[in-house]
Amino acid sequence: MSIQTVGIVGAGTMGNGIAQACAVSGIDVVMVDISEAAVQKGLATVSGSLDRLIKKEKITAADKDAALARIKTSTHYEALKGSQLVIEAATENYDLKVKILQQLDALLAPEVLIATNTSSISITKLGAVTQRADKFIGMHFFNPVPMMKLVEIIRGLQTSDATHDAVKAMSEKLGKSPITVKNAPGFVVNRILVPMINEAFQVLSEGTASPEDIDEGMKLGCNHPIGPLALADMIGLDVCLAVMEVYLEEFGDSKYRPAYLLREMVAAGRLGRKTGQGVYRY
Repeated sequence: MSIQTVGIVGAGTMGNGIAQACAVSGIDVVMVDISEAAVQKGLATVSGSLDRLIKKEKITAADKDAALARIKTSTHYEALKGSQLVIEAATENYDLKVKILQQLDALLAPEVLIATNTSSISITKLGAVTQRADKFIGMHFFNPVPMMKLVEIIRGLQTSDATHDAVKAMSEKLGKSPITVKNAPGFVVNRILVPMINEAFQVLSEGTASPEDIDEGMKLGCNHPIGPLALADMIGLDVCLAVMEVYLEEFGDSKYRPAYLLREMVAAGRLGRKTGQGVYRY
């Protein structure tokens, strides 16, 4: 099965990024959100992102026009009916995702594949709320979607080989480098990354080194483009804490216990770049 038309639920940061990646690769897109303002904002973000690519001489003005022409928008789920794959890219909230997935499942033809762009919720659990668990899969894109090569393709317990293979082939068509992952908390990247960030907070709280020296050490010693504490500020300290709490609950292993300093900073409202202060001031 070759996927030519993709529906996307959510025109926010991830949704419009996925729409852009698809449209630039020649795939037709239907992007749906709850309000006309939300879809227009998503479309404007794509347009601005394509303008930056023109400036860098990565694409031409004609390429931009062709890509935008491939993106249709709507505020109604009915517009998704002609899609071969629908990607849910709504906020990271279990109840909201379940509501959307059940609506899609009732509306779409039985052969249509459904993917979720979750970064932490169980694919097996989400797939089970639909009548097509074999045609349900996780597609975890990384932000910013147009630039980042990775897609984690997550198989739920019930995901079929045909679903996996079709979604993997489509990811490659987008110019991505997909990796296949079994369903588990945090999948692969966040499972390794967030505990590393948490450990950096432990080291900081013990006074082993300054934030600047911890970050510099990891950049120069491990060839990371950004240090773990600066990265935590970028992700949001509240997000890092929430992820660690999920791991602690799901695995029941004390090695995933959130660092006390991380808890303290979140309690103080120092969440990182979005609040102007986290480990660093912005």
